[in-house]
Amino acid sequence: MAANRSVGRNVHLYDAIDRVTLLGGLLLTNGVTKSNFYSMVEILLLSQTSFSLEDNTSATLERNDDPLPRGNYYVVGSFTVSNEPVLTRTFSLSTGSRLQSFRDEVRRRDGRCIITRTIALGAYRNYWTGFEAAHVFPIGYQAHWDQHNFGRWITIPGTNGETINSKQNGLLLRADIHGLFDNYGISINPDDNYKITCFADDPYDIAGKFLDEQFRHAPDRPPDELLRWHFRQAVLTNLRGAGEPIFENDFPPGSDIMGEICGGPKAAERMEFELFSRFA
Repeated sequence: MAANRSVGRNVHLYDAIDRVTLLGGLLLTNGVTKSNFYSMVEILLLSQTSFSLEDNTSATLERNDDPLPRGNYYVVGSFTVSNEPVLTRTFSLSTGSRLQSFRDEVRRRDGRCIITRTIALGAYRNYWTGFEAAHVFPIGYQAHWDQHNFGRWITIPGTNGETINSKQNGLLLRADIHGLFDNYGISINPDDNYKITCFADDPYDIAGKFLDEQFRHAPDRPPDELLRWHFRQAVLTNLRGAGEPIFENDFPPGSDIMGEICGGPKAAERMEFELFSRFA
């Protein structure tokens, strides 16, 4: 059964005219400022004019770097909720010679978990247990990547000239962080000094921290456009309505994996993603 992202939310968003129908919400973690929240709402909502947010006392929420308080907020102004699609994504490890090259190049460049800064101490003897090369844009959506020309942001193609498997579409992450990154529980905001934003519970004390200068100044790191795309997807996945489903990935031996996927939400999309990811 898919988990519910709305459970535990302590920030809720409504229309000021309709204070009953929920527009969305957020599980508040460290580092989310009032300005950050405005930026997230600007992704969630489409508006031809400026809007403001009010709290329960009808006081305007100032747009500044103060921490965002928990509570209900109301949108003042004309808007529609964005219907920008979210690419259904679940954690999986792909195989193939093209991806081995991608993995090796990401390892050589990063040498540590980019988000937690955990050093891969065994790298000198090619021991990488606990570290995984993650795609920023999921490889299961090669057609979407090509159709929207995401490759235009890549300056260093991968094996066979592929852009989706360029190291510039990759980050080395700890295995546990990889899972959260893939399901949009963690993202990086390149428009706020590369701040780490957690949309899920943060047992690692990383929410609100920033990527280090080594990463930011690396000429072959992922371009801001890809990080920005991932952040937008994370906002839409977690804030819009009740949020997107969190898929089960831990299938004990003997489980009916196909049955669970087909009987769950977004079955066709998930199946397509799984097939393309695993056999890329």
